[in-house]
Amino acid sequence: MSEPLPSSLAAAPPGLALTVLQVSAPAHAPEWASWLSDLGFLPGEAVRVLRRGSFSDGNLVVRVGQSTFALRHAEARCIDVTLR
Repeated sequence: MSEPLPSSLAAAPPGLALTVLQVSAPAHAPEWASWLSDLGFLPGEAVRVLRRGSFSDGNLVVRVGQSTFALRHAEARCIDVTLR
């Protein structure tokens, strides 16, 4: 049986080629949406998880476009993705 497709970047396994669908923010941090968009997490942009921290809610190293960033799990949950 195949694994379910990730709905957010936080759920994506390393190496999977994805596309950003949308960026949203939690109620307690509405500024995250514009901050993530400023970093390049925009609808239609290519993205992939390069590495995951050792804990399930740890940091992720992600590539969006030609840039590489470390995101907290909570921030990565704000980025909805689909397969590229």
